[in-house]
Amino acid sequence: MSHDYSKKPEALSRLTEDQYRVTQQDRTEPPFRNEYWDHHEPGLYVDVVSGQPLFSSTDKYDSGTGWPSFTKPIVPAAVRMKTDRSLGMTRTEVRSAGADSHLGHVFDDGPADAGGQRYCMNSAALRFVPVADLEAEGYGGYRVLFDPDAKETSS
Repeated sequence: MSHDYSKKPEALSRLTEDQYRVTQQDRTEPPFRNEYWDHHEPGLYVDVVSGQPLFSSTDKYDSGTGWPSFTKPIVPAAVRMKTDRSLGMTRTEVRSAGADSHLGHVFDDGPADAGGQRYCMNSAALRFVPVADLEAEGYGGYRVLFDPDAKETSS
């Protein structure tokens, strides 16, 4: 089943000021003062604008930076990279593939045994979906990420 994860005006109108500032104006929230930096519940992190599944708690780790950090996206095609030359430096910006939301940046200082990447994301760009709510929210096909014996379903 195909999903439309594009940016829609009604989705933008539901964003908080911080969510809009981060996702649409390419800003960054403060470290250690955001919703998911120290969040450990199993589930999915989806684009707050479109609902596109982006990251799994199974790939989340404590980077010590004060932002939620992941070793990889659920699928590489969920995100796209863009060169960011703001703030007098060159970094690699991470944006959602569907809605083009600014998510954060990727760095090469992640855990070596997990590929060496640190996807340093803004909590304001994400919405968390607990494992218990995956089916109810239309993400049942992702249960297999948390329970390898789960039957894959299309959702």
